[in-house]
Amino acid sequence: MSNILIIKHGSLGDLVQACGAIEDIKLSHKQHKILLLTSKPYLNFMYECPYVDGVLIDQRLPRWNIFYLEKLKRLLTRYNFEKVYDLQNSSRTRFYRKFLLTKPEWCSTDTTLEPGQSKKDFDKSPVLERMVAQLKKGGISIVNTFNPNLKWATSDISKIINKFFNGKYFLIFPFCSEKHPQKKWPHYKELIEELRRYFTEYNIAIAPGPKEIDLATELGVYTLLKDRMPLNIKELISVIDKADFVIANDTGPAHIANHLNKDGLALFGSHTSPEKVSIGNSNFKYLKVDQLADLKVEDVINKVKELVK
Repeated sequence: MSNILIIKHGSLGDLVQACGAIEDIKLSHKQHKILLLTSKPYLNFMYECPYVDGVLIDQRLPRWNIFYLEKLKRLLTRYNFEKVYDLQNSSRTRFYRKFLLTKPEWCSTDTTLEPGQSKKDFDKSPVLERMVAQLKKGGISIVNTFNPNLKWATSDISKIINKFFNGKYFLIFPFCSEKHPQKKWPHYKELIEELRRYFTEYNIAIAPGPKEIDLATELGVYTLLKDRMPLNIKELISVIDKADFVIANDTGPAHIANHLNKDGLALFGSHTSPEKVSIGNSNFKYLKVDQLADLKVEDVINKVKELVK
């Protein structure tokens, strides 16, 4: 049995989106061992993914760190990979192809581009369309790439939820990565007041990340934690799956809600478009404006009232 490598470092939203592609790669290589090269925060999560047979960690240290690169090269060479599916398509992974994994066949953006087509032009297409084009060029049959199945990552989280409340709940994600402050809508506190006014039968909860606990507490809603710590990725996916309605910035939880086909709403400014990041379906909708700070609470609450069933 030969080995196949998939590279996907993150972020969480990007990794979740890639789960359908990972499943399709596995289905097309049933007789191969599939290994995933990813970042440390996703080790435990992806270790349980039924579409991979093992997980390797890339610390992504600076490329001038020759000792680390030599160590990583020895690790990757040990598996004698037959083919590499580069789902990260970054300058780093292009470097890996040139210097660390020169023998295997590669499937990447670079191997997908048509004559005369630039990566810049290719990257203007929606992310899942790009992934499909890449995999088709690599000989993969497309079954799940457009619709990643995350049910494998859900579990019974009733004990966590029942510690805080009983009944139906809105789940909101008012924060974003420190690297992308432009994704953060600044009016969630006012929105929470309006949600309480119009949706008295619903609880309102937040599932904060490690650096968001204090900020979440300040909003005065249920802060979903386990042993005073943030939920792990599977628990996060599960509380999203059980929520009655999700409201989020353009972050990982929005992608999770989208691929779980949850009732919900994502908020976008001019930093990107919902179409480009492949968010939006029959249940999970979006609002897009030029300046996210100018999106009115009234407009959001009216959209929520329209969507809540």
